Amino acid sequence: MALIKKLVVTVVVASVAVVGGFAWWARTPITTAEPVIEFAVAPGTGVAGAAQQIVKAGVPVNPFLFAMLARISGKASRIKAGSYELKPNTTPRGLLTQLVRGEFAQEAVTIIEGWTFHQMRQAMASAPNLKHETAQMTDKDILATIAPDFKSPEGLFFPDTYLFAKNSSDMAIFKRAHEAMMERLKAAWEKRDPNLPYANPYEALIMASIVEKETGQKSERPMIAGVFVNRLRTGMLLQTDPTVIYGMGDKYEGKIRKKDLETDTPYNTYMRAGLPPTPIALPGVQSLQAALAPARTEALYFVSRGDGTSKFSENLTDHNKAVNKFQKQAGK
Repeated sequence: MALIKKLVVTVVVASVAVVGGFAWWARTPITTAEPVIEFAVAPGTGVAGAAQQIVKAGVPVNPFLFAMLARISGKASRIKAGSYELKPNTTPRGLLTQLVRGEFAQEAVTIIEGWTFHQMRQAMASAPNLKHETAQMTDKDILATIAPDFKSPEGLFFPDTYLFAKNSSDMAIFKRAHEAMMERLKAAWEKRDPNLPYANPYEALIMASIVEKETGQKSERPMIAGVFVNRLRTGMLLQTDPTVIYGMGDKYEGKIRKKDLETDTPYNTYMRAGLPPTPIALPGVQSLQAALAPARTEALYFVSRGDGTSKFSENLTDHNKAVNKFQKQAGK
């Protein structure tokens, strides 16, 4: 009887030791030679296979114990396939949580306000950890896939920094950027001044793109929009250089000449009334808001002061005086 009790005690002690050791292992940071180790779990992989893939990638974790931890915790079937990074002080338990939550290794691509769609495509093409599924697609191909109701991709993508898991499709980023722009345009349109001279949200998007390119001063954007709205209402030509430049395409060499202003293109607002046929850039949220909530002003003109700000005028006489003044200052 005493022998049986002794055996029971031994078994209990051993079991407690095993459980305690296992718990200690699960909470102990994984020691690695490299500060960050990248690894991937392939789609359709079970927990044992995932553990083997992790070890093969260089993560020094016991695959048997890791698979056991996943099964005991009831998370074995919840591991998500994808690309990951093992960072310093990660424990086996933390690693499992990372896999279950799908905390993928994050990369980023930044699209700048005021860029054209062409510049956006260049940035996407140069992002090293994107899967470039659109590389052989034309602009029209991308448009047909994402926004077939539009005739041009210009202006349809929201400029922002987009995070993505390594080896994600670039098409997925294009879709996210388009959805983001449509959401922000819709929100701004719903809060618009009802007396604005836009037939639809797309015309507001065109105006926002012009405002985006006309000034880098966010505080002046409502006034810039107010001037252009006043011109539309009175039937004046918009006469904005950024649209002319956009219409010149590759012919633009950094300077607009008189003959450029006299060359007719769909984007030459010195010759054609109203808005150009499409946006000329990717506007940010401030430009969208300015286009749909412009400043209430009588100004019809503005000229750069040369310091990043503009001088606004209500009539041509005052405008010409401002032009002469600031042109003289610029010549000094």
